[in-house]
Amino acid sequence: MRSAVAGEGAVVGVSADRAAEDFASWVEPHLTAMARLAGRLVPPADRDDVVQEALVRAWRRRSTYDEARGAVATWLLAIVASCAHRSRVRGPRDRPDDVAIAQRAGADLDRDIDLERALRALPKRERLAVALFYFVDLDVAGTAAVMGCSPGTVKATLYHARVRLRALLGGRQ
Repeated sequence: MRSAVAGEGAVVGVSADRAAEDFASWVEPHLTAMARLAGRLVPPADRDDVVQEALVRAWRRRSTYDEARGAVATWLLAIVASCAHRSRVRGPRDRPDDVAIAQRAGADLDRDIDLERALRALPKRERLAVALFYFVDLDVAGTAAVMGCSPGTVKATLYHARVRLRALLGGRQ
């Protein structure tokens, strides 16, 4: 079987094993950012599933990657965001262990839990912008590429998200 991996460091017309190795080395530098984004968009127990689903989708669609349209990282992060959305649409799964873990963690997490609750209360678009900009450390242009909008829209979305978070966390407007 012959296959091709498009993009940075691509080798066309290589064996399936070689294509898998090339794909792995192609996505490996971006795995941390992918996991970080997934962890911001879905419950922690679903993070690895979302990343795995995104990697499968990226593997299957690797031939559609076009370097002229953007960096590998933005393409992969957009796939993660899509998979996270699909995961949320499917609905939460029962997580009996989450309650036990939270109880063992104690009151030290109250402040973090408030922030997490406030982040979850944001509209989907604002939550994605915050996750990409603040937690994945993309710049405005990279965030815009993943979200499929203009940099100005990202700036406005982040502004509205900060205003909403301030209100949700009891700060002044």
